[in-house]
Amino acid sequence: MTVEIREVRTRRDLRDFIRFPYEIHRGYRGWVPPLYSEEWKFYRPGTNRAFSYSDTTLALAVDDKKPAGRIMGIINHRYNEARGEKQARFSGLECRENADIARDLLAYVENWARTRGMARLIGPMGFTDQDPQGFLLEGFENEPSIGTYYNFTFLPGFVEGAGYEKEMDYAVYRVDLPGEVPAFYQKIAERARHKNVCRLLEFNKRSDLKPYIQSVLRLMNHCFTELYGYSALDEGEMADLARRFLPVLDPRFVKVAVSGEEVVGFNIAMPNLAEGFRRAKGRLLPFGFLKILRAARHTKQLDSLVGGIRSDFRGRGVDAVLGCATMAAAIEAGFEFVDTHHELEYNRKVRGEREKLGGRVYKQFRIYRKYL
Repeated sequence: MTVEIREVRTRRDLRDFIRFPYEIHRGYRGWVPPLYSEEWKFYRPGTNRAFSYSDTTLALAVDDKKPAGRIMGIINHRYNEARGEKQARFSGLECRENADIARDLLAYVENWARTRGMARLIGPMGFTDQDPQGFLLEGFENEPSIGTYYNFTFLPGFVEGAGYEKEMDYAVYRVDLPGEVPAFYQKIAERARHKNVCRLLEFNKRSDLKPYIQSVLRLMNHCFTELYGYSALDEGEMADLARRFLPVLDPRFVKVAVSGEEVVGFNIAMPNLAEGFRRAKGRLLPFGFLKILRAARHTKQLDSLVGGIRSDFRGRGVDAVLGCATMAAAIEAGFEFVDTHHELEYNRKVRGEREKLGGRVYKQFRIYRKYL
C-alpha cells in the first residue's frame, strides 16, 4: 500500500509520534530510550517554551494504518533573526528501513519550510543545541551519552540519498584517565591559582550547587553566542533546563570558577546513564529511577556535558583549573575514561587540548543541509 504522510493533529497522533522510536528500536542494543514524561513535555507547546518563538510541524508516515516513520520541522525565529538567516530544521527523523519513507518525510518538511520563505533545511537539529543534534556516522560500537542521537546505521545514507550534503561535523573524544592528573596540566592550573586568576568552587550536595545554576546558564549564553547552531536561552528556558538536569547531576563533577562573586567558568560532567535508561524503558516509576541511579554507580564512563569560560578570562589557565579538578574527581571515583561530547570540527583549539591529554576521536556526528 502507498505510505501516507500525515500531519500530527490529535493527542492520539502525538502518542503514536512519541511511541514510534520505542517500537522500532526495541532490541537494538545501542539505543537509549528517553523518558516518556520528558518526551511529552518536549513535544507540547504548553510545556516547552521554545514553541513560543518557533513555527513547527510534526508528521507521521502511515503504512496500512500503522506508523512507519516520523519527522518534526522547526523554524526557530529567534535564531534566524539573530543570525540573519532563513533556516528551517528537521528533527526526530525515524523510519523503518525504507529509503522512500525517509525521502517522503523530508520532502514534507521541505515543502512546509519552502512555503514559509525558508532558504535551506538543516538537521537533525532541535530547537536549540541543548537538544540532540547530528546523526552518528562512526562509533556505533561505543556507549552513547543521553544527550546525543544513536540512530540506525542506514539513516544517514537515506538522508544523503534524498539530496542532502554535509553541513557540519562534530567529533567526540575518548580521554582515558591515568592514575593521576598529568603534570603539565597541573602546572598550568597551579600558575593560574598563584596569579589569583580565579577561585575554584566544588560541591558535595545538590543544594550547594543550586544557587549557581542560573549564573552558569547565563554565562553559557555569553560563551556560546557565536558558536554554530547556538540559540540563546531566556530566563524561563534556563529555569526549565535547571529543572531537567539538576536532579540527575552528581555535584562531584560540577566545577565552577569565580572571580570575586562572578562566575567566569564552569565544567559540568556526569556518570554515563545509558544502561540505566535502557533498563528503565522510558519510565521513572515505579523502579526506573532506581535503575538509573544504579547505572550511575557502576559505569566507568564519565560524560562531559558542557563547559565554558568568559571571554576575558580565556587563555589565563581557567580551563586547566576546571579540567584538573574534573579529572581528579573522576580518577578518585574510579572512572576509566571521559566522553567529551560534541566538539565542532573547526574548533581546533579545544580539539588540540583534548589531543594533548591523549584523547582520540571515537565517535563522529554530522548535520546535513539542503537548499530549498
